[in-house]
Amino acid sequence: MKNIIVAGVGGQGLVLATKIISEAAFKEGLDVKTNDVVGLSQRGGMVWGSVRIGEKVYSPNIPLGEGDIILGMEPLEAYRWSYLMKEGAIIILNKKKVYPTPVLLEKEEYPEEEIDNLKNKFNIIEIDALEEAKTAGNIKAANTILIGVLAQHLDIKMTTWEEVLKENVPTKAVEENIKAFYMAYKH
Repeated sequence: MKNIIVAGVGGQGLVLATKIISEAAFKEGLDVKTNDVVGLSQRGGMVWGSVRIGEKVYSPNIPLGEGDIILGMEPLEAYRWSYLMKEGAIIILNKKKVYPTPVLLEKEEYPEEEIDNLKNKFNIIEIDALEEAKTAGNIKAANTILIGVLAQHLDIKMTTWEEVLKENVPTKAVEENIKAFYMAYKH
């Protein structure tokens, strides 16, 4: 069983990323349960999704202390969900920060130190997904970069990932997304 949290802010493409991960696992014949919360997405608020993959999965909810991987599209949001993770879990951490309103209004500090301290308990893989996506030819492929890193930790064939990407990204962006995926997978 793999328990994955996808954490980000509204507008980062969390729903599509969750869909790509779950469809790839499903095409491999695995049982998949998923959910996502996107109610705050229109204002850049906190959004998250869970993907549970295994031979038989009964619920999309990840029990406390049983999370295996966080796909952190934004560092603060990855930090917020780290309490669900096992010690030694993997956190794929996009370096691109999206400051919440209280930070922008200078009423709160962005929790730099707390995010940095995640490395004391978890296996952190930091990546600048936006810069990597630019290198692949399309800045909109940033989530594909993150999915490529994630794919290294899941038992899903490369051909399946390619098939799912082709089915879910715009036709004009397929080539750049496939390139981004492989760049990140080999990273």
